[in-house]
Amino acid sequence: MDFDFSFFLLVATVVTGIIWGGYLLMLKSTGATFDEENEPLIVEYARSFFPIVLIVLLLRSFLAEPFRIPSGSMMPTLLVGDFILVNKFTYGIRLPVINKKIIELNEPKRGDIVVFRYPKDPSVDYIKRVIGLPGDKVSYYDKKLYINDAPVNQVSIGRYEGFGQGQDMTGAEHLLEDLTGIEHSILIRNGTPSAEGVYVVPAGNYFVMGDNRDNSNDSRYWGTVPEGNLVGKAFFIWMSWDWQHKGIGFDRIGTVLQ
Repeated sequence: MDFDFSFFLLVATVVTGIIWGGYLLMLKSTGATFDEENEPLIVEYARSFFPIVLIVLLLRSFLAEPFRIPSGSMMPTLLVGDFILVNKFTYGIRLPVINKKIIELNEPKRGDIVVFRYPKDPSVDYIKRVIGLPGDKVSYYDKKLYINDAPVNQVSIGRYEGFGQGQDMTGAEHLLEDLTGIEHSILIRNGTPSAEGVYVVPAGNYFVMGDNRDNSNDSRYWGTVPEGNLVGKAFFIWMSWDWQHKGIGFDRIGTVLQ
């Protein structure tokens, strides 16, 4: 069990619900009528906050959860300071806190941008792109990606111009990569070393990589992501704010992620 924000939301919901519900039961057992002006202060607070924390808990647990992008590992798709929404039910309905799946729905597809609990430290959330599905053979050599021995199509579109907290990526090669119909941008720094090798994805696991290929701590370094670590699919940028650049990036708000 991870003691994250969902855990404290659950505790707040249970505590306020018990206080408010217990007070109502006490009134019923004594035959007293509810008098808002004379209710104890703690009951007033519980009555006010219970529906709020319950709604927030349900929304974050079963519908969508907001995340902020803290690093440049998914550039140029996601920039530092982007605020995204993650669909929590795409890959199945899970109980909050214990993360036990109770309803099976879809499985991740190659090319999906996923948020997951970092296998080495489940208290930390990571965001990467799904590259390899269970049973796939993923190879990465000379900054080229191969899936089941077939090269993934990449087309260079020129030199990348970074800005804000991503300025250090200026000069990187900007490419369009096609993952079986899912076309997205990636960055490559030619002339720099990168992790290489052949990886076979175990059953129930997923191989993930960042779009910023030479600046991403991903499956090439620590292995695959178990299905149970998945949090959801990133699908929308609802705010973008890079305090080192121009503040709010209005041009990025409303972007649907591919």
